[in-house]
Parts: sequence; structure tokens; C-alpha cells
Amino acid sequence: MSESAVILPPGALPSSWWKALGVFDLETTGIDVETARIVTAHVGLIDATGASIAHGEWLADPGVEIPEQAAAVHGVSTEQARAEGRPAAEVVSEILEAVRAVFARGVPLVIYNAPYDLTLLDREARRHGLEPLDLSTGTVVDPLVIDKAVDKWRKGKRTLEAAAVFYEVVLDDAHNAGADAIAAGRVAQAMAKRYPDRLDIPATDLHSLQVGWCGEQAASFQEYMRRKDPTFTTSGAWPVRPL
Repeated sequence: MSESAVILPPGALPSSWWKALGVFDLETTGIDVETARIVTAHVGLIDATGASIAHGEWLADPGVEIPEQAAAVHGVSTEQARAEGRPAAEVVSEILEAVRAVFARGVPLVIYNAPYDLTLLDREARRHGLEPLDLSTGTVVDPLVIDKAVDKWRKGKRTLEAAAVFYEVVLDDAHNAGADAIAAGRVAQAMAKRYPDRLDIPATDLHSLQVGWCGEQAASFQEYMRRKDPTFTTSGAWPVRPL
């Protein structure tokens, strides 16, 4: 995580709520939210400059082998997780409480591709007999969904790394939970500066818009994929997939 460079492109942020954001990211054992386990996590707050002003970080022993492909992405091996990680149930409980604390402050929580992280966290909570998040108590900002809505026809990848480059945000250590979480928050703020006509609205209104946007995006993707595979389906539920 680099804090030394200019961390946000110039310009004024719109509504005051954009000036303090929660940020959240998970690194995990895989891509299937129903079976993957949490390995590392970051929950924090950034200010109007995009600087991290508070955070919690976790390393868990997921209780299962970390596949080599996943370890190659985030850098945590099974051996390291077993030696240095804390019990998964404790880690999941603390992550849940940290996210609840962000919601309790009335601060929107930025999550890049929110349905992945929030669905996986939901399944981990249930796996360990913990109370899942009540998402009606907070608002979520998903830069991936917003980017596809405000710049629908832009070609190229929509990964966090690609978005950071496009929105001129520094991301020095991709797939580190802290670096990714903070970069996602900065990307969201950069979007707010670039598209104030679309995004200078109450956080609750933006949350509601993202529900519709994600549904539309999923339907469009499903239609495209069915040209190749007529059986292809995908969920447009946001910000968490149902059981």
C-alpha cells in the first residue's frame, strides 16, 4: 500500500458523504462464493483525499488447503495461513463487526464487485454459526457496477487494476486486501468527481440505482453468453446473492 504518491486526481468531490467512505476487500481460496473461504481481509475508512484514516486487517487459517492458483494471486500459502493465521470463526466474526461498525457510523461502504465479497462473507457467517450482515442497515458503493453504468460502451477490461489506471488512481500492490480496498475507495471518489451529474445524489438513492443497474448488466451479459451457450445463467442480485 503506497501512501506517498498523489492518491486522487484533482477536482472537487460532490456531496459531503463522498468525503468519508468505508472500504472492504477479501482475498480468498477461490472464486466460488458458495465454497471459497476467507484468507485475508481489510475493513477501513478513507478521507476526502483518499488517504486511509482507520483500518483493520486480518489473516485467517481458512481450515482448508489454499489452492496454488489462489496463493499465486494473493501471496498467502496454506503453510503461512496455518502458521500465522487466526481461527476462521474468530476472523469472520471480527470482520462482520467491523462492517457493522462502518454501517453504524452512517458511512457508505465501497466494495469492488460487492456481490462476490458480501456473498462470500454471508456464507462464511452461516458456515460458522454467526449472524449474517443485515444489509438494510447500510449503503454500499460498487465501483464496478457504477463504472459499467456511467461509461457503458468503454472497451477493455473492467478489473480493479484497469479501473485504477483509467481513473488515475495508484494501486501498487494489487490483490493485497488493503491495497485493493483503498484503491476501490479512491476509484469511487474519482468517479464521483468525473460524473457529478450522475453521482451527486444521496447515498441511499445511489444504492437503489445500483440494484437496478446490476440487474440490467447481468441480463445483458446473460443474453450475450447464450449466443454461445443457450443454458448459461447468471445472477443479477446486488449487493448479495440469495442462498
